[in-house]
Amino acid sequence: MISVAPMMDWTDRHCRVLHRLLSRHVRLYTEMVTADAVIHGNRHRLLGFSPIEHPVALQLGGSDPKKLAEAARIGGDLGYDEINLNAGCPSDRVQSGCFGAILMRTPELAAECAAAMRAASPVPVTVKCRIGVDEQDPKEALPAFVDACAAAGITSFAVHARKAWLSGLSPAHNREIPPLDYPLVYELKHARPELTIIVNGGITSLDATEQHLSFVDGVMLGRAAYQTPTILADIDRRFFDRSDAGVERAVEVYMNYIAERLEQGVPLNAMTKHMLGLFQGQRGARLFRRHLSENATRKGAGISVLQDALSFIEAPHPAAAPALFVLDQMQG
Repeated sequence: MISVAPMMDWTDRHCRVLHRLLSRHVRLYTEMVTADAVIHGNRHRLLGFSPIEHPVALQLGGSDPKKLAEAARIGGDLGYDEINLNAGCPSDRVQSGCFGAILMRTPELAAECAAAMRAASPVPVTVKCRIGVDEQDPKEALPAFVDACAAAGITSFAVHARKAWLSGLSPAHNREIPPLDYPLVYELKHARPELTIIVNGGITSLDATEQHLSFVDGVMLGRAAYQTPTILADIDRRFFDRSDAGVERAVEVYMNYIAERLEQGVPLNAMTKHMLGLFQGQRGARLFRRHLSENATRKGAGISVLQDALSFIEAPHPAAAPALFVLDQMQG
């Protein structure tokens, strides 16, 4: 299994459509949504997704079992394929709500939350965590946390192979400074073969992905998938023997998607910002990024801005080809 990690401010519904067009096989995740927001917020805005995104998982944040159960039920009923409990995010805002990575300090509470979610959800419930937080010894903290949740019926874990420091490090630094410990995640899988273990954190190439898959059940890509999204098309070619995966086809269909959403009032930049890394390494990529960055945010910016940006890429790209049979699947 290969997936794209849930990333705040990045993996929104437009990003996920682009990623799905690049890869038919990777599993996609939403940004983290709090249980309170799911229950009381604008569900269309927070939880809306296009059918083409499947398989797609909803990641929830929270620490109240009853609220998480209700949010999991709602997510499952809306058609998500998986509900994921966030026990890995180290941001101050998440800590203040007593959820995210801070749940690793209280495995019993995390297990109670997971059990309530499983009881309410019509689809599988999974957990994403770190290897530990603060002064915890990861060799003790990770197995203890996983065992508590497994006893509550969780069988699949995505493990970011770094500690999270809940004070003293920003969320950005928490993705870079704590050392990676992939062997600890491998040991977890070896000791608990019945569980599905997915490794996450610092994985930037398909060679590394293939190496990890020798030891665990899956790889979750984060910034590499967002900043260099062509890696997703390469995944389909390398791991799933899909010759139809490609950037040009994805751009073709995504332009139709953008045109439709512009008519619905979605700002151009909300969709094109996810394309900035598409042509890294190609001639004209810098001008492509600059043109989008400078013009897509302007009031009333339309599809011509993207067409002009694509003209800088020294390769043939479609102006606005139909591909409506794909778009039909995107409604919703």
